[in-house]
Amino acid sequence: MQSTTMHQLDLIDLISERHLQLRGMIEKQWNQMNDLRISNSEWYIMAKIHERGKTTISRVTKHVGITRQATHKCIKNLETKGIVVISNMENNRKDKCLQLTPRGEQCYHMYVSIKENLARKIADAIGAESFAKLRQLLEADWALEDQEQ
Repeated sequence: MQSTTMHQLDLIDLISERHLQLRGMIEKQWNQMNDLRISNSEWYIMAKIHERGKTTISRVTKHVGITRQATHKCIKNLETKGIVVISNMENNRKDKCLQLTPRGEQCYHMYVSIKENLARKIADAIGAESFAKLRQLLEADWALEDQEQ
């Protein structure tokens, strides 16, 4: 999207457009480096699994913000791609454990590296001080939970 068009957007749409632009850039760079296609939802699920080291399908489903069925489909896709391993839990026959495979860990670290490089480019473009302020503003409590209906 051109810069003149960006100036016409309200704040919510501007944030959304930047998010789409950044995700598109990350996906393009990943695809240039790899034949393995991984969706944004799959990356998000991988991040949740990586955070915990080993977790359950139900815990991931609760925290990713997509439907249970979509989460299960993504997890099955990740298993097929050799990114995650699904195993039985010792004391619970209903839920299953998830863990990134060594290949999954490698992919995840490459993905993080792509994001870090993009963040550095943004910092270079807007300046270190503006970048720090942007992070501070995005990390701030916007008190949005109080506004929900």
